[in-house]
This record gives sequence, C-alpha cells and structure tokens, in this order.
Amino acid sequence: MKRISEFANGHIKASCEGGTGFLILDNPARKNAISESMWHAIPEALRWLHGKADARVIVMQGGGNQDFSAGADISEFALVRNDSKTARIYEAANSRAFSAIREAPVPVIASIRGICYGGGFGLAAAADLRLASSDASFAVPAARLGLAYPADAIQDFVRGLGSQLARKALFTGTGFSATDLMQCGFLAEITDADALEGQVLTLARTIAANAPLSVRASKLALRAVEQADEDLLREAEIIGAQTFESADYAEGRAAFVERRRPQFQGR
Repeated sequence: MKRISEFANGHIKASCEGGTGFLILDNPARKNAISESMWHAIPEALRWLHGKADARVIVMQGGGNQDFSAGADISEFALVRNDSKTARIYEAANSRAFSAIREAPVPVIASIRGICYGGGFGLAAAADLRLASSDASFAVPAARLGLAYPADAIQDFVRGLGSQLARKALFTGTGFSATDLMQCGFLAEITDADALEGQVLTLARTIAANAPLSVRASKLALRAVEQADEDLLREAEIIGAQTFESADYAEGRAAFVERRRPQFQGR
C-alpha cells in the first residue's frame, strides 16, 4: 500500500511504497528553491518516511522533472536572513536538514537532474548515493552572494568532492558539470535524462530488498569511519553483532540453501 504525506504547504512531498520512499522538493515554479518552511519540513518528512512509512531507502529529488534545486530561496533573505541573528536561526534550520539526511538510519539517494545549486547541492552532498542526468549542473554561489556556507555542510562537500575541488567550489562559486563530479567521485553514476528515473528506481529497489538491519549497520559504520567518530563506531559494532541473532539472518541463510529470494522483515 502506498503511503503519502505533505509538508510545508505541499512544497515537500513524501511517499512510500514497497519499502522505497520518496522525498520531493516540490517548488518547480522557482526551480525547486527551498523556502524557510521547506528547510524546517525536511527533517520532519524524513522522520515520517523511515519512522512511520517504513521506508528502507529514500530517494530525494526535485519536483517538475526539470531541476533538483536552485538552493535556498533568495527572495526570502531580506526577511529571514537579513542580519547575523536571523541568519543564525536560518542556518540552524539548514543544518538540521543536512543532518537529517546524513544521519537518517536508511540510505538516502539523491536523484539529480538540471540545476543543483547552493543549499540543493548541500542536500545532495549529505546523501549516501548520488545519481545524475548528463545535463545536471552544480555550483555553490555563496562567495558571490557575500555569505558563508554552514560549516557542518562543508564537511559533506569535502567528503564528496575532495579537499581541492571543495575549495575551488567554495572559493570561486564556479559551476561544475556532471562529468566533472563523476570524475572526482561525487556521483555514483551519470545517465541520459530519460534513463535517470529508471536507474534510480532499480538501485533503490535493490537496497529496499536487502536486510534492513544489515544496511543500517553498514550505513552507521560508514558514517563512523568518515567522521572518525569512536562512539558511532561502537554503536555500529553493536548493531552489526545483533544481525547474527536476527530473524533476517536466519531467513537469508535459509533462502540461500533453498535457492530462493529472501523475504526480509527488518527483525
């Protein structure tokens, strides 16, 4: 059964069917620019997807089938980011959105077509896997706007782009093609625009069909290694050890012996 929910007056849409969840930045009239209310809604939508809709994997994409996101909605800045006090409040909402993606217990796949700028680029950088259409373009224009990018999001750029390309992106505001970011390892795959949806769905459904506890343990261990976080590493080790007592481990072994597809329940 498909489950659907909307947030931020419908500008953030969430749905889940068969363990595959979707989070859609749905503001196509503004190239899916992210308003303040949308920033606040992203963590809520993610919690709904993996906490209530039982998503085993989440695909994040832009609405309208044209662009991923032009980034933060600059038309709001005179009100919501007009001085250091309001900027700190606004950036805290940005950081919570990035963190919600980075720390989601299930993998998040960014499906990127068209424009992927600024805060939209940051959301993609926080995801676990990134696939893009060949016409996708990327930029971080913070230096051209005279503002600083949230420090916690910088870590995602460094991890995804590498130290040198992250510096070039942030210092110059220059744009990059999908090919540029495939070469540095930021993207897992580039496809033709009309093939992107199918490739993303195939990847998402493959992940959703696997043992949820195993995937969760792997994501946590990857985060621990990337962030050099000993506490996370210990937590990952505990969850990893629990998989050997799980019903899914028994099901995986039985399916292997019986030469059939396993049916994992996340227990």
